[in-house]
Amino acid sequence: MSALSPAPAPTRTGGGARRIRLPFDNRLLPGAASALALFASIRMAGIVAIAVANHLSGHPMLKGLAHSWDSRWYLHIAQHGYGTYVHVLHNGAVQRDWAFFPLYPGLIRAVYTVLPITPGAAALLVAWSAAGVAAYGIYVIGHRLYGRAVATVLVGVWAAMPQSVVLNLAYTESLLTALAVWALYAVMTGRWLWAGVLAALAGLSRPTGFSVAAAVVVVAVHEIVRRRGRVPLGMWFGAAVAPLGWVSFVLWVGAHMGDLFGGYFTVQRAWDSRFDFGAGSLHFLKGLLVHGGRVVYPLALVIVAAAVLLFCLLCFERAPLGLIVYAGMLLLITVGGSGPYASKPRFLLPAFPLLIPLARGLVRTWRVRPKQAWLLGIALTLLSVTYGTYLLTASRTPL
Repeated sequence: MSALSPAPAPTRTGGGARRIRLPFDNRLLPGAASALALFASIRMAGIVAIAVANHLSGHPMLKGLAHSWDSRWYLHIAQHGYGTYVHVLHNGAVQRDWAFFPLYPGLIRAVYTVLPITPGAAALLVAWSAAGVAAYGIYVIGHRLYGRAVATVLVGVWAAMPQSVVLNLAYTESLLTALAVWALYAVMTGRWLWAGVLAALAGLSRPTGFSVAAAVVVVAVHEIVRRRGRVPLGMWFGAAVAPLGWVSFVLWVGAHMGDLFGGYFTVQRAWDSRFDFGAGSLHFLKGLLVHGGRVVYPLALVIVAAAVLLFCLLCFERAPLGLIVYAGMLLLITVGGSGPYASKPRFLLPAFPLLIPLARGLVRTWRVRPKQAWLLGIALTLLSVTYGTYLLTASRTPL
């Protein structure tokens, strides 16, 4: 198992001073434009399908994209700040806006302050831009590890997941994926300062953002032990900075709740969000087998089960350590956490390394049976568009 890929030599200016390396390369990789066009086409097809379905039902064509479920909380925070909105459930639980991390609403506020657009439009602009940045980052990592064909298919499969409709919404999954993919690429290329900073920002985007910090820290510790401490200072800095975003927000919420270390988790429990070692998942599975459920729940179970299988395949393929730790942490949180099971597929959407075995398998199929590969890709895309449209226009199940 390789923890790092070979890093390029440090770039120096003409005067001999070290120049800070960006977490990405300056030029667009060969084939990246085609991969991004594929990504945009699939996601645009999803938006068109949603618009048509809304029009046929007499609703605004883009209804739901910017104001669905969690999006309303992010927009409220962006416009009014924290501590200004609560929701009391029938059982007396008080849901507070402190459950939502600050980076996305902060970006929304910055965009609609600068541009003459509504907060909803700003939310979509941030989310869609982040999705594009994430798609290119996924291509870059796929290209570095497995070549152009696998990288292209990897981007296409990520765009065509059944739960990828979330990439069209004012949600945080695209932002987390963008930060995660470039933090992991920075680790793979030895840009440790960037890895730490991007991981810290990821920790400010979603509760599951600490999985990025976990990946950075684990790879750094692995390298420090392997090299017996003889590592660049930037590696120590990156590992130290990586968890600070997530930790700082958790402590900030705790301070406002009057319980520095436990206040944030009290807030999350009101949302039925806690780590219960899979007890909630087992209870859901039992209920589904006994009572059945609408299409959303069986498909959610299939997606989670497929993710477990794909993680095993990812480990067998000896993927870089950072990718395994990142995907494994997201999978562990999803399977071992409580909360609405219908939301679990979207929790796994940022776990793009899980799709590497699938992308490699499709490329191998393409080389032997191209027609079957095409049919599989088309079927996956149609499922994504159809299911996403159903979730947003017909289903009453919160994402």
